[in-house]
Amino acid sequence: MTYDPNIAFNVLPALPPPEEVITTEVYRQLNRATRALGELKGAGRVIPDQSVLISMIGLQEAKLSSEIENIVTTNDELYRAFADDGNADPATKEVLRYGQALWYAYDQIKMGRPLCTSLFEEIATTIKMVDIGVRKSPGTKIMNSLREIIYTPPDGEPLIRALLYDLEKFMNDDSISELDPLIKMAITHYQFEAIHPFSDGNGRTGRILNIIYLIDKGLLEIPVLYLSKYIIENKMDYYRGLKAVTEEGKWEDWIIYMLKAVESTSIITKSKIYRIEELINDTVQQVKSQSNSIYSKDLIEVIFRRPVFKIKFVEESLSVSRPTALKYLQTLVGNNVLMEFTHGKNKYYANSNFIDLLSE
Repeated sequence: MTYDPNIAFNVLPALPPPEEVITTEVYRQLNRATRALGELKGAGRVIPDQSVLISMIGLQEAKLSSEIENIVTTNDELYRAFADDGNADPATKEVLRYGQALWYAYDQIKMGRPLCTSLFEEIATTIKMVDIGVRKSPGTKIMNSLREIIYTPPDGEPLIRALLYDLEKFMNDDSISELDPLIKMAITHYQFEAIHPFSDGNGRTGRILNIIYLIDKGLLEIPVLYLSKYIIENKMDYYRGLKAVTEEGKWEDWIIYMLKAVESTSIITKSKIYRIEELINDTVQQVKSQSNSIYSKDLIEVIFRRPVFKIKFVEESLSVSRPTALKYLQTLVGNNVLMEFTHGKNKYYANSNFIDLLSE
């Protein structure tokens, strides 16, 4: 039957796909991606305070993943809003909620909760801050910028829930398929996006599922692999790959695309982690040499936990008085470790070198 984008795509590809789609070239790329991901997993342990990696690299992913959905904010607005505990414009608030959804999903997986439809719904609900359940109303259409229909996802709540249940089994029950988890992640991502279970937030929910699936399977320990930058830089190939699976059942190119995304992103993130470690060590030496009287391991960790913060954050994190926190901050500003600036009525402190590194 010829594919028609105007008709609900109710017969999704069966899971797992036929064995012949896993070609020699897929396995070659799988080996490269597995090696790069393993090196990233090791790199994630080099920084003792792993909240630095989880929060800051995760915040960049929140920004880029939201950008794919045309929800755009700047790094300045994002870091300031993070310092203000979410007080920001609507777009920036939605980006921050993506970060909250990622944290929530990560915590749930670490507590042993399986990947399931109710968790997917909770992730989407956190992102959109409205109660999002599986679509009940018919008529959902995916359109391009010219308002042309390019895809009609499955219709009807019972069918959508049945497809999600099949996806849950594929993700959680390794007896159903002995495929490598990285290949299963690529297949899962397509399947979730094709089901398009929610009225909004599907893309961002799907990208969170990528990372927590890899954590669930033990390929990563902390959520530091984010594919959104690669997707933005190779956006046409991303949508072309999804389309080819839907219309022609061409899994090979799609799986290779996702494995390349894992390889490329792992290499970039590993490099960034080692550079963060180097910057932290350089900062330790700078503070010790210029202001040893205020140096403490905890102080250095605090100024890397958020790239922009207020004095209250230092007070609470170090359990010190406001005068003591102010003394620390003024000393670090004087030594060019931090930069002080005012926005509106609020005073902020910025770790400029850290911001520059994160923004690359």
